Amino acid sequence: MRLDQLRQVRLAKDAMDRDWAAPLDLDAVAAHAGYSRYHFVRLFRAVYGLTPGQYLSRRRIERAENLLRTANLSVTEICALVGFASLGSFSATFKKETGLTPGEYRSRHAGTAMVPGCYTLLWHGAFKTAIQEKPGPQAAD
Repeated sequence: MRLDQLRQVRLAKDAMDRDWAAPLDLDAVAAHAGYSRYHFVRLFRAVYGLTPGQYLSRRRIERAENLLRTANLSVTEICALVGFASLGSFSATFKKETGLTPGEYRSRHAGTAMVPGCYTLLWHGAFKTAIQEKPGPQAAD
């Protein structure tokens, strides 16, 4: 593989790392790298040993593991925060990657200092739209 190809694939991977919780538009990621969807998948797999979808899924599960250990959120809330569309696919993928269901993982690995769920949701931007849409105080004339 040429160095310029490797650089383009790395830039696309960096974009996936940055926007891991957003839905993956493989065509857009491939276009960002300057390749067709199918050529990009082949190059990505050659470099990282995984397809872009597998890589992104693994990143999301890693983040979910962290949230299950540290945040006081439900599994459903964590599923949505890490970018899975359904609880069923999240649970199946989580068990495939870790060997445990999300609930079993939490029971086995939970830390003693849990972060309140409202802080985690705020940090992830879940409250951003409600805060932005709320009108501020009006100035007196």
